[in-house]
Amino acid sequence: MPHEIVNETEAKMNKAVDHTLHEFANIHTGKATPAMVENIPVEAYGSSMRIKDCAAISTPDSRMIVIQPWDKGVIQAVSKGIQIANIGLNPVVDGGLVRVPLPEMSRERRQEFVKVAHRYAEEGKVAVRKARHDGLDTLKKAKLPEDESKRIEKEIQAVTDKFTATIVTHLEEKEKELLEVT
Repeated sequence: MPHEIVNETEAKMNKAVDHTLHEFANIHTGKATPAMVENIPVEAYGSSMRIKDCAAISTPDSRMIVIQPWDKGVIQAVSKGIQIANIGLNPVVDGGLVRVPLPEMSRERRQEFVKVAHRYAEEGKVAVRKARHDGLDTLKKAKLPEDESKRIEKEIQAVTDKFTATIVTHLEEKEKELLEVT
């Protein structure tokens, strides 16, 4: 029966892995995905909002992102937001749409993205280890019998190893995807 401390620790580690995978999704692989632009802030209606909150985002093919604002008045703001984000994309306003063609990726650019993926993976592993540390601290404060404490400590380590391995597996997949020339 998993202990409450193990469950809390596992939940924190799961959040860390989810965050890492979300960061991986935002890395430009040469294939268009809505995640590349959906969280870019746009100045619209007198406040800052994300593109996904004011427009529909689609990818008609692997080299193009099409953004269709629900209000035509924010088209220029969406285009400007993408340019300000400085993610290497050049939006083109086309009537009621903003088209964002993806440039071909050079070998150097691919290597840069691999380094970024490694950094995100390391940050994810650090977050998992911090969750383990927090769980072990909570365990020490719980003042449980020594045999139960040791068992829970082993469970926490097993969960830590599982989540770390998950991050490494996804990093390898992302690296393969980034280095793959289409």
